[in-house]
Amino acid sequence: MADIKTLKSKIDSSGMAFSFIAKESGILRETLYNRLNGIGDFTASEIVGLSRTLRLTKDERDLIFLNEKLN
Repeated sequence: MADIKTLKSKIDSSGMAFSFIAKESGILRETLYNRLNGIGDFTASEIVGLSRTLRLTKDERDLIFLNEKLN
């Protein structure tokens, strides 16, 4: 399960509009909204797109998407 709190913080601090992040990541805005609200799991392509768009380091990506803790 993704660390939604940390991901939302990265999105907020990016300075980019939510719609822009979704488009640049190759994710439908509605799908990204759902993922951030716990509906469904992030796919590999969504993780790659968000990592690229938000310029996440490998450590940040792993912390957000590959952690074992529950939110």
